[in-house]
Amino acid sequence: MRSVKYEYRSIVYKAPGQANGKIITAGAAGNWQDGAAAITAANGHSFAKALEHVVGNDATIKFLAYNNVPPRVPKVKTKSNSKGVIILSTNADAAAWIVHTVPGFPIPKTAYTWPAAETAKGHLLLCLTISETQINAIAASLLFVQPMIHYNDIPETETAAMPYFGKLIKGEIPTLPPFTSRGSIRTDNAGGPVTVHIYSKSETSKYEIYKKIIVRALKKTIKVWSRRDNKLKGDCRVSQRNIRLITSPASVSGHNTNLELDETSWAVSDPGNIFCHIDKPYFKEQAKEPSLGVCIENNDIFARFDAIAAQLDNCP
Repeated sequence: MRSVKYEYRSIVYKAPGQANGKIITAGAAGNWQDGAAAITAANGHSFAKALEHVVGNDATIKFLAYNNVPPRVPKVKTKSNSKGVIILSTNADAAAWIVHTVPGFPIPKTAYTWPAAETAKGHLLLCLTISETQINAIAASLLFVQPMIHYNDIPETETAAMPYFGKLIKGEIPTLPPFTSRGSIRTDNAGGPVTVHIYSKSETSKYEIYKKIIVRALKKTIKVWSRRDNKLKGDCRVSQRNIRLITSPASVSGHNTNLELDETSWAVSDPGNIFCHIDKPYFKEQAKEPSLGVCIENNDIFARFDAIAAQLDNCP
């Protein structure tokens, strides 16, 4: 990000028990690529690359980090499950939004350290490169989920024209309806920008995010990979507005995954070109909690995840 565009858009899916992740990168999304190094290594792989400005020290790079399990802060009480980082450059119109599933990670301004206990689990990281003008729309969506912000050194001079960002860092929450939000951003990749839709809800909304928000917004059936309880089932009652549950175990391009160990929650549309990451599992209780979905419109990214969704549970 040093005075140039931060042109690094990637998705990393690390299956349970795997040392290396599977990667989709901008310009090469036609196939999953094997991670070049173990995710525990300090460099040489996409997790470390995406977070290099968060764990390093660069005077021109500032960021805000949020995590419902903030690093080195024990026993935090929050209903949010959101984890991510907003990064910007102070000497160029360059920014990134990282969304991930790893608790207690990354530790700001501290050498890259992967939490050892998380290797046994499945995790996902999205790194979206954006222009700084997109940050306010992201902040507007995050307001509804009340993220636990544990680090912020972005100067007010960079965000003076971003009213929602100002509210976010002050911890303000919407007190009047609507208690749901829909927004869109575009990734900043000259060769192939993509549209990203952001859906969020506050705990006050009482909406179940998969059926009441994402299916309603997309107007399509979705196939869902997520841990689930014994209360919410697949739903095939409304034509072309179904929720189909992906069968566990499944395969991420040769890496086996299962719902017992995979911490990710995601969905693909049917018919498709949309992939969504959702920060809450498919539990009935999430209707009473804040939640956020990040949905990417891209044929190649969709196809990679749709292949994982090859087998579906029968409708109840």
